[in-house]
Amino acid sequence: MARPSRPEARETSLEPGGEAQGRFGLPSVSARCSGGVAVPAALVVLSFSGAIGLTFLMLGCALEDYGVYWPLFVLVFHAVSPLPHCIAKRVTYDSDAASSACRELACFFTTGIVVSAFGFPVILARVAVIKWGACGLVLAGNAVIFLTIQGFFLVFGRGDDFSWEQW
Repeated sequence: MARPSRPEARETSLEPGGEAQGRFGLPSVSARCSGGVAVPAALVVLSFSGAIGLTFLMLGCALEDYGVYWPLFVLVFHAVSPLPHCIAKRVTYDSDAASSACRELACFFTTGIVVSAFGFPVILARVAVIKWGACGLVLAGNAVIFLTIQGFFLVFGRGDDFSWEQW
């Protein structure tokens, strides 16, 4: 008995429109984003680093020696930190200008949020609400998570055609 034939798989080629085509005419998995890094590889690295950062944060709260969940409030800082940049990017229309007052204010607010996220566990450790070991784990988690957020904006936010509708 003969097996039914499969459609022939094409190798990745660049179509005249400029979009990389993979097997069966679908867009290639290694389609490049504006930063030059393959999109799936960047997503894997960013998700892995975010998971590592959250693991540090959870270890600082949930280990038997520490057992206090007050450091989880830094998640609020992690969620709020990209907002000034996103708002400034939407409000600022002149992309030719190197700097604007709105972008500078957004950088100022973002810096304040990041510094607050690093200061919060230190203050909690100083007043003996949490132990210094938990503070160190939360600070390590903060560093990894904020670098992940910065990496997201560096990889996916550089192009002129970038918009949040694609997410």
